[in-house]
Amino acid sequence: MSTVQVADRLLGARTAVESAGRSPDGLAVLTTDGLNVAEGQRAGERLLGLPRARRPTAAFCANDLLALGLLQQMTRMGVNVPVDLAIVGYDDIEFAGAAAVPLSSVRQPRQLLGRTAAELLLAESDERDQHVHRQVLFHPELVVRTSSATEVAPASTGLRGRGRARGSKE
Repeated sequence: MSTVQVADRLLGARTAVESAGRSPDGLAVLTTDGLNVAEGQRAGERLLGLPRARRPTAAFCANDLLALGLLQQMTRMGVNVPVDLAIVGYDDIEFAGAAAVPLSSVRQPRQLLGRTAAELLLAESDERDQHVHRQVLFHPELVVRTSSATEVAPASTGLRGRGRARGSKE
């Protein structure tokens, strides 16, 4: 994953927090050189090393592997996720929903991304002289699970995947 992608994801998380009228001070935005489970665990150790008053109440991770490592470390150390620390990852990998505490994650439209990339590539190769580059924007979806919500609506309500995040004002 490129550093540009990671930077875009982290900027998006900060922007979303500010757009919701919240201060980003309570949000830990986690990115490391290695976006894997072991780095997430190490990030958890660093967070737990902070004085309790300076610990964030929420963490956004650049990908789900990092988030799962953080979740493992928090669970191992007795931190109540999401009450003490809400965690959200990115990519919505298959294992996100299968974690001991199901992980909230940002899901991208993977099939649409792949199809669009193939269409753009074919258009560029077929229309070399007349091809006009274009930028395509995709809208990710927040999949809310237990790691960031203290209340999740039952599937029968039609609100599946929506919940109230810890500390929300409703």
